[in-house]
Parts: sequence; C-alpha cells; structure tokens
Amino acid sequence: MTSLAAILGRPGRESDRLLKLYRNRAELKKRFAGLRKEQFRLKSRIKKQEGATARVQKKLDYLEELLNDPEWVFNVATHYQLRNLNLHCESKVENFAEHLKKQVEQRQHNQLLSGWNEQRAEETASIERSIGEQRSQVQKLEDQLMVEQRRLLSMSGLFKFYRRRSVTANISNLSATIHSVQRVEEELLLQHDEVQNRNPPDTEGLDIPTKRMINFMILAFAQQLYLHLSGDDLAGMAKEAAEKSVGKINYGGKEECDGIVSRVVKRVSSFDKATDFADTLQQCAKLIAKQAQFQNDDDAIPVSSTISTVFGINDKGVIKTKDANLLGEDYWNLATVLSG
Repeated sequence: MTSLAAILGRPGRESDRLLKLYRNRAELKKRFAGLRKEQFRLKSRIKKQEGATARVQKKLDYLEELLNDPEWVFNVATHYQLRNLNLHCESKVENFAEHLKKQVEQRQHNQLLSGWNEQRAEETASIERSIGEQRSQVQKLEDQLMVEQRRLLSMSGLFKFYRRRSVTANISNLSATIHSVQRVEEELLLQHDEVQNRNPPDTEGLDIPTKRMINFMILAFAQQLYLHLSGDDLAGMAKEAAEKSVGKINYGGKEECDGIVSRVVKRVSSFDKATDFADTLQQCAKLIAKQAQFQNDDDAIPVSSTISTVFGINDKGVIKTKDANLLGEDYWNLATVLSG
C-alpha cells in the first residue's frame, strides 16, 4: 500500500497541482489577450502615422514641384506671406481681446475689492469704538470699586457694623460687572481679529452687459484692422490663403507677387505702429452696439448678420460704411475670440 501511494501520489496534492496549473493557464491566456489588444492598437497607430507621414510627404513633393517651376516659385512665397499675414492678424485680435478682458476683469475686481475694504474698515472702526467704550466703562467701574474698597477699610465702630454688608455687596456687584464687561471686550477683540484676517473676495465672473461691451470693442478692433488691409484687398487674400493650400491660387508673375509682398510688409508695419485710435474704437463700438441684435437675452455674441456693416471713421470724425460680415465669415477666429 505504501509503495502504491508513493507511485500514484496523494489525491489532495495532485488536485492542488492541477488547480494551480489551470489558474496559471487562465492568467497566461488573459495576458496574451492583453498583449494582442496592445499589438492591434500599436499597429493601428503605426498605420495612422504612416498615413500622416505619406500625406506630409505628398505635400512636400508637391511643394518641391512648385518651387522648381519658374512660373510658380514666386506664387509660393506670396502664398506663405499672405498666410503669415492672416496668422499675424489672428494674433493681434487675440492679444487685444485677452488684454481687454483682463483689463475689465481687473477693474471690476478692484471696484469689488475697494467696496470690500471700505466695509471691512467700517466694521473695524465700529468694533474699535465698542472696545473703547467697554474699556472706558471698565475704568469707571474700577474707580468705583477702589472707592468702595477704601470706604470699607476706613469704617470703624458701629458704622462699620451696620454698613459693612451693603458696602461688601457693592464691591461684589462691581467686581462681577467688571468681569462681565471684560468678557464683552474679549469677544470684541476676537471679532476684530476675525475682520482683520478675513480673506478678500474672489474675482467675480463678467455679466452679460459687460461681455457685450467687450465684444463690441473686439469687433471694432477687427473692423479697423480689416479696413487697414482692405484697400489692397489684403484681408480677403490673407483669409483665402489660410483656407486654401499652396498652389491653388495664382497671384500672377514676379512683378505682381513682389507688389503683394511689399504691400503686406508696409501694411503690417503701419498698423503695428498705430497707437492713437482708442477714441475711434470707442466710437466704432458704440455704432456696432446700436445695430447689434441677439438671439436670446442672455447671449453675449450678437447675430452676425446684424453687425455686417464696417464703420470707417477718419480724423475729422466723418463716418463711411462698408458691407463685410467679419463675424459671419469668421475673420481671424472672431467666433472663438469673442466672450460667450
């Protein structure tokens, strides 16, 4: 029996061994399935990357062909100059909008903080007055207490026998009153510390009228930028260059392309140097606000068709208008720049 058990092994140990093998096999299958899933994911990613690389390479090959073509080489340079102009305009509008929003938010927060400081100062002054009153009252009570204590010490004979109880009662009442007033003063001191250590309010969000005011100013800035470039039709050409790939637009020969590039450089330089049109922006924003209509009462961005008039204001204040729906055609990402 002993030799047979040694050959066959114990049933319990064999069962545990088989169960362990089964669990290991299940774990291996689970890991293998995870590795296969990761493999498929990586293969899909590689395939997408290869497709993207192929598209970029195709563009580079096409661009190389254009640059090797004498009739197109100047068009390529012009196209990218106009595209860069569009990016420059986007950046200027975005920077103006960001600066304006921060300026308005800071001004509103300063007003909020000013009111909060005034209220805190009034609370502090009121508490300090109360503390002063309590201390004055304590001083009077302590003076009275000293008088009663001296009277008690100065008593003698029958007078002391008959009046000692009432004087002692007065002293006890005065001491209790002093302690009560001092407790009030301690509470006032705690209130004073709480007011002094109070955290200032957080910046509040802009309300709808303020957002609309900001948007009118941004639209006014975009209109002035558009007018500055529209004389040479550079605004439309820059937008078209941003929307179409190189080689889709023929700007002409070398002379025409050089002229476009020269106008781009001059217009960008002159607008970047302009710093005295704040009054014009204010006036233009008011004109836009008069025409603006909103789909809902809580909308901050106007319906684009209601602000499709561009206002040009010269140094003498003469106003000229031009039809151009800058928001509707989304010049310089206006739809995303405006405060919603």
